[in-house]
Amino acid sequence: MIYELRAYHAMPGKLPALVDRFRKHTVQIWKRHDIRPVGFWTVDIGENTNDLFYMLQWDDLGHRERASAAFQADKEWLIARDQSEAAGPLVSGVTRTLLRPTDFSALK
Repeated sequence: MIYELRAYHAMPGKLPALVDRFRKHTVQIWKRHDIRPVGFWTVDIGENTNDLFYMLQWDDLGHRERASAAFQADKEWLIARDQSEAAGPLVSGVTRTLLRPTDFSALK
């Protein structure tokens, strides 16, 4: 099992719209493509208060590649993304980190 930690850096003032897109569209579409979110977080105290952090669980890199490609080609996702960005982009950048659990990690 591997985990992917992502940080979406929202455009100024766009974090609520980004979170709403995940809530209303992205997570439901992911289910069809076996993309497994572990959790989602926003920052209450600290730097990057305009970021959305989330973690995904993958069986292996092949699973990640197949599921990600299918999601990126999903017509419902493309429509939801385009509609949510009609007034401009929601994200200024994304940081991705692939993590492998240690033998003493609670998540394996």
